[in-house]
This record gives sequence, structure tokens and C-alpha cells, in this order.
Amino acid sequence: MTIKIPNAFFGIESSIEKVFARGRRARVAGLTDLYPHVVDIRNFDTHAPALETLEVIFSTWGMPALSADQISRLPRLKAIFYAAGTVKEFAKPFLDAGILVTSAATANAVPVARFTFAHILLGLKGWHRNVREYDQPGSYKLAYQGPGIFEQRVAILGSGAIGGRVIELLQPMGLKLLVFDPFLEESKAAELGVEKITLAEAFQQAHVVSNHLADLPETRKMLSKEHFASLREGAVFINTGRGWTVDTEAMLDVVATRPDLTMVLDVSRPEPPEAGSPLYHMPNVHLSSHIAGSIGEEPIAMADHALEEFHVWASGRTPDSAVSAEMLARMA
Repeated sequence: MTIKIPNAFFGIESSIEKVFARGRRARVAGLTDLYPHVVDIRNFDTHAPALETLEVIFSTWGMPALSADQISRLPRLKAIFYAAGTVKEFAKPFLDAGILVTSAATANAVPVARFTFAHILLGLKGWHRNVREYDQPGSYKLAYQGPGIFEQRVAILGSGAIGGRVIELLQPMGLKLLVFDPFLEESKAAELGVEKITLAEAFQQAHVVSNHLADLPETRKMLSKEHFASLREGAVFINTGRGWTVDTEAMLDVVATRPDLTMVLDVSRPEPPEAGSPLYHMPNVHLSSHIAGSIGEEPIAMADHALEEFHVWASGRTPDSAVSAEMLARMA
């Protein structure tokens, strides 16, 4: 008889129910010796004495950020399988203790990349501007048309999990793919079939610019007034990254005087924008409520990813999504 690995769900009950839905929670229970309670930061002290044999944690959004002292009370803990994206807020003390931490960032990247891909194609067709200019019968032949999806320049800012996935989706489209990413090596760029460029060149050359830069101190307000002012006639800027990377006030100054431009903003700073923000009513700003990421039943794919990585680890191999301290330093 196989002895099952002691496991517990850590985090928020509602998040676990959402992500580990459609039988995934039951699958975890069938594979492990599952602790009967969900553990969070408020009840940790109550449950800690019963968790001395715990070896594995499954979690998702709401994973508690335990201190080194609290982690020391889980002496047999070996791995955390996190069914969500960034682990920045909780991972370091676990990594310092030699505990494996995995992330489902690659699974979480899929819906964001698909959302972005759709808007890039629409942007190349000129759809966003066309629908606001085609407002009466007489505007039928006058409404803007984009350059089309043929050998056009598209710039991707950041080629990490999401940016890299967008590049993969765009590769069969016959486009000229430009990438700004200081961490992208020339050999990798050649392998991806993209051209490395500067940030200024991305805004100057591309018809569509898609932002996937991580929210780090050095990227705050990196996208400036000069960048937006240099955009080509009819250009489209898509932000599914983070609002903090954009100098929002400067962007709005440009957009107010350039009705030819289109801003597709699934994220903002702050989020949501404050009451009375021009973002809500500017005709060339398409604002959505952070729906590019995993919504509806899409988060279940992250549970599947965590389960796959658990099987890899249980077989004695290191999961591909294992997070290192070096990765954590560059993670949003």
C-alpha cells in the first residue's frame, strides 16, 4: 500500500474553491493525505501543532506570507505548489528554508496572451478607431482602416511568460515582431525570430505596442510622454501588464491631442481609476476591468498545472516551474 504524502491547502477558502473547481480539489485529496482544514494566516497557530508531518502545500491566490519562525514549525515541509502567477509576496522565506516553490505563471499567461493577441489583430485592422468613427451612414467610407495583418511591425515590451506567449501566437501571422527586453539574449531573440530594439524604437516603429513589463521599482512610469507622443499615426497601445509602468497623466495629455491613437487598457494606476478620471470617458481609450487574466473557469487550468508539477516532483524530478531566488528578484 502506497503511503500518501501529507498535504494541506493554504490560503483563502473562496479562492481554493474557485481555482480547484470541477473535481480538482477532490483530485488533490485522492493523491495526498489531505489535512481537513484550510490554513490561513489567522488560524495558523491553531493548526500548526497538527502540521508537524506536513510535506506539501497546495495553494493559490491568498497564500499566507509566513515568517521564518512560522515556517520552522513545519519541519518536514518540502514543497509548495502554487496555482497562480507571481509568488513574490510570500516565497522568499520558504526559498531561504530550502523549500521548493512552484508557480503556475505559464498557465496564467495563456488567457492574458490570448486577450492581447486578439487586440493586436484588431488593432492592425484598425477596428478600435473604425468603430468610433463609423457612427452614421455617411461615415461608412470615411471611417479609419488599419494597415492590415500583413508584414506589419508589432512591438512587445517584455518577453517573459506572457510576452513570450504572445510572440508564439503571433509568429504564424507573417508580422515583423520587435521586442524590447534588456534580459533577452540575442541568441534567444534569433531563436524566437524577433528583432531586439530599444524602448524608443518600439514606440516609433510599431503600429501596435503591447506592454508586458513587470511592475518593479525601475519600471515605474517607464513609459513616458515622449514615448506616447512618438507613436505612429493610428497606432494602438495595449496594456495588460501593470498600470504603474505607465506615466498615466503624461499618456492622457498625448491621447487628448491625438484622436488617431487608441489605448487598450486592461490595467491602470490606480486600479480602478479614481472617480472622475478621464480614462472612463475618453473615446480613444478602451478601459476594461482587468479581465485579460484568468477569469470565470479559466483559473482551473492553474490547478491542473499545479497538479502536473506535483506529479513531476513526486517522481523525483525538479518541476519546470520551480522558482529560484534569482527569478524572484526580477518577478513582478
